[in-house]
Amino acid sequence: MNQPRKHVFSLVMPLDQATPFIKYFALPYGVWIFYIYVCIVYFFFRDRTSYYHSMLLYTVCALTCYVIYLVFQTTVPRPEVVGNDPFAQLMRFLYNRDQPFNCFPSIHCFSSYMVMRMIWRSPARNRVNTVLISGMSLLIIASTLFIKQHVIMDVVGAIALVEIYIFLLIKLPAMHRNKVASERRQEFQA
Repeated sequence: MNQPRKHVFSLVMPLDQATPFIKYFALPYGVWIFYIYVCIVYFFFRDRTSYYHSMLLYTVCALTCYVIYLVFQTTVPRPEVVGNDPFAQLMRFLYNRDQPFNCFPSIHCFSSYMVMRMIWRSPARNRVNTVLISGMSLLIIASTLFIKQHVIMDVVGAIALVEIYIFLLIKLPAMHRNKVASERRQEFQA
């Protein structure tokens, strides 16, 4: 799927064009998957509910992304990477490994935003883990824009995807359970 098909769309806006290419952001972009795994393992040991919610959200969001990629393939134009320093080499490696197709919504962004949202609502949250997870998530999301792998609409789509599924898969069932429990309490008291 990570190659061009017949119709490839561009969601590039003027703000995307004005965003500078900064090769140093290759580092947070490159450590993304390890970061997500560390967060999920952390939730496994510290907050099983957030762990299960993360696994559910990651699965449905990733599957949704791949369905979108099948019917609405997008691309992002990339700059030429110059230099032979470690960051330029890492940038070329990332570009070679992660082609500029299937960008909307961004998997890097949805998963980073997802773990950030999970820590915000976790009973295991504290100042340190909230700052670390939120900071690293925001750094990864920003990196997708600064290395020109994604555009702003890819980020917006990723955040919207997580919020929609949090509502449908977590909040809505919780509201239903609370309503049923309330009705049962009223029946029991009657």
